[in-house]
Amino acid sequence: MPIEKSEKESLVFRTILIFAMMVLAAALRLAPHPWNFAPVGAIALFSGAMVRDRRLAFFFPLVVMFATDAIIGFNKLSPLVYTSFLFSVLIGRFLKEKRTLLRISGGTFLGALQFFLITNFGVWAFLDSYPRTSAGLAACYLAGVPLFWNTLAGDAVYTTLLFGAFFLAERFAPRLRLHAASNL
Repeated sequence: MPIEKSEKESLVFRTILIFAMMVLAAALRLAPHPWNFAPVGAIALFSGAMVRDRRLAFFFPLVVMFATDAIIGFNKLSPLVYTSFLFSVLIGRFLKEKRTLLRISGGTFLGALQFFLITNFGVWAFLDSYPRTSAGLAACYLAGVPLFWNTLAGDAVYTTLLFGAFFLAERFAPRLRLHAASNL
């Protein structure tokens, strides 16, 4: 079934708004902020939930990371960090059909948790900060707990801003709502 002109326009406006919001959030990664209190986890979750084209949903957070890392610098753990954000996009994909407060909150927590687990494992495995023993791994995770809280707080703030702003935009501009036939 072909999409009517008004539905195509709605799809275009919706797409532009989604990407504009993510670009604005991405710019905040370059602003001074506490360690791990950054918008990228929220961008990845939002991208997974809101961008219908699977390839774009996974591609955009990687572009955000690469573009901002080109300015602030790459490190040994960058591949793990990028992989972690792809998992956050995947978590967001489970939210796309049903975006409730509880589901978004759960997705935010899962995204922060998997980021903590993956990146702290990387610190232990690839940096010379901790002995490569089970005690060293435990010490690494324990030392990372304050950063987990920063990650969770940052993800919660930015997820609230992204999903909340989009919810308000849909509410006050009904043409942004997707119809069943739309295929973004």
